[in-house]
Amino acid sequence: MGERVRRSPIAGSWYPGEAAGIAREVEGYLGRVQAPEPSGRLVALISPHAGLFYSGPVAAHGYSLLRGRRDLSVVIVGPSHFVAFDGVAVFGSGSWETPLGRVAIDEDLAQALIEEDPRIVDSPSEHRQEHSLEMQLPFLQHLVRGLRIVPVLMGSQSRAEVDLLAKALARVLAPRSALLVASSDLSHYHPAAVANRLDALVVGDVERFEAEALMERLEASHEHACGGGPMVAVMKAARTLGAEKAQVLRYGDSGDVGERDKSRVVGYLSAALLGPP
Repeated sequence: MGERVRRSPIAGSWYPGEAAGIAREVEGYLGRVQAPEPSGRLVALISPHAGLFYSGPVAAHGYSLLRGRRDLSVVIVGPSHFVAFDGVAVFGSGSWETPLGRVAIDEDLAQALIEEDPRIVDSPSEHRQEHSLEMQLPFLQHLVRGLRIVPVLMGSQSRAEVDLLAKALARVLAPRSALLVASSDLSHYHPAAVANRLDALVVGDVERFEAEALMERLEASHEHACGGGPMVAVMKAARTLGAEKAQVLRYGDSGDVGERDKSRVVGYLSAALLGPP
C-alpha cells in the first residue's frame, strides 16, 4: 500500500500553480514587512487563509518570524468550510503535495494527538477540498527546510470541541518542540467601516490574550470569524504551553489590495503568541 498523499485542489487558483511563482509572490509580501520583531519565544501564530493575493500581505507579518527555521513541526488548526461534522479531523499520516513539493505529516505527533481523545480522529476525507490549512503552506514550505505538519480541522467549533482540542494540544506538545498555527479570517462581506469595527473587537481580545472573552463573543455571534474556534483553542493551548502575551502584527482587509473595493470586505489578522525568551 502506497503513501497517503493529499494533492492540492486549489494550486493555480488560490495561489500560483508553479513553484517559482509562489516564491516570487511570497518573497514580495515578506519584503514589505516592516513590523518590529516580537521579543520572546514564539509559541503560536494566528494567520489568515484567503487567496494569497488578498491575505498574503497580512500573513507575511507572522511568517516572517520563521525565516531561517529548520526541522520544524507545525500543527495547523483550521475550520471546515465544506464538510459538516462534530469533533476534530486529523490528517494523520502520509504527506501533502503542492507545487512546492511534498511536505510530510509528523506522524508521531499526529498519532499522539489522536490518542488523546476519542473525538479527535484520523479522517482524511474532510481535508480533501478544504483550503483553510493549505493556505498556510505557501509561506511554510517556502521558509522552513525540514518542515513537517499536522493538519487539524474543527467541525462544530463548539465550546466543548474547543476545550477538548486545547487540552489535547497542550498535553501532546508539552514535551515536544512544535509551532501552533490557528487559521482564521475575520468578518465577511461587510462594508469596510462595519468590518473594521467588528474585527477590532476580536483583535482586542487577541491582543489582551483573553481566550475566554473571544469564546463568549463567538458564541454570541458567528459573524466575527470563520475560524474562531481554532483561534480560541490555539490561544488556550499556547497559554498552557507557556505563552504569556499576544502581539498583533498586522490587521487588514481584502479592500486593501486589488480593485480596492471597500464595499464588501473580509478581515485578516496576523498575531504572535509569545512566551519568555
